[in-house]
Amino acid sequence: MKRYDFARYLLVALALASTVHSNAEPPGRITNLYDAFGAAEPALTQDWGFAALVEYRGKRILFDTGNDAGIFERNIAALDVDLARLDAVVISHRHSDHTSGLEYLLEVNPDVLIFAPEEGFFFGGSLPGDFLDPVPGLPADLRYFGGLYPDRIEAGSPWPDADFRVVTETTEILPGFFVISVRSQKPGTVDMNELSLAIRTPRGLLVVVGCSHPGVEKILGQATDIDERLYSVVGGFHLVRAPEPEVRRVALLLRDELKIERVAPAHCTSEPGFKVFLDLFGARFDRAGLGAKIEIPSE
Repeated sequence: MKRYDFARYLLVALALASTVHSNAEPPGRITNLYDAFGAAEPALTQDWGFAALVEYRGKRILFDTGNDAGIFERNIAALDVDLARLDAVVISHRHSDHTSGLEYLLEVNPDVLIFAPEEGFFFGGSLPGDFLDPVPGLPADLRYFGGLYPDRIEAGSPWPDADFRVVTETTEILPGFFVISVRSQKPGTVDMNELSLAIRTPRGLLVVVGCSHPGVEKILGQATDIDERLYSVVGGFHLVRAPEPEVRRVALLLRDELKIERVAPAHCTSEPGFKVFLDLFGARFDRAGLGAKIEIPSE
């Protein structure tokens, strides 16, 4: 082969390799944006709460927003996250350690679509008029609205201009991304609706959870209605103050009955929870503290 022919061949090969590389799908990942533990990073501020960014199949979904808007803003800047480029936001539940960063988010991206759980007086929800239980015989000054009851009672909101879409059942919000709604029956959060995000991967579902108030095993059990194969669960398992036998019961159920491949406990899982899951899952335990990046499989 002549020298100039070889040079031309090399240039064409390099150009083709560059094209293939530029068209390759970037690796999927979940980045923990807000938490109270993790490897020490001076630029990041640890605080109680949770927020994570999901990047997969060309989509970017913010899950929860942490406990303090100022800390959320600083962590976002330190991790070089662009909140103006989001396909959706999912808010797991109404507690302030998951919602306070909405103030900053809506400054940056006021029109972003936010999926939220059904709550009577949260997220722009409403109550039916018969909630008032009318008693016709009462004097007018003792009747709500003077007896002229509205069909529904609209709730106020700290975020009146936000575009909330209330989710009441499992819903595919984007291709391969599902929001699951589960109601808690646990003491302290009875009747709280909590949303989780299930992501379809070639190795089964990866489920992102906020606090798992209904029970992480109950959330994952409902996720199996989408796909029986469970790849991983990332987020808070709500095992704070749970006795060790209960923590172990949950961990064994996930490992042995639900057959989940990996776990990445965060936020309210508790230090005893971290220890039990680390002991039982070993190399299949992913460290998911503040700033951690959890890989999402593409094949």
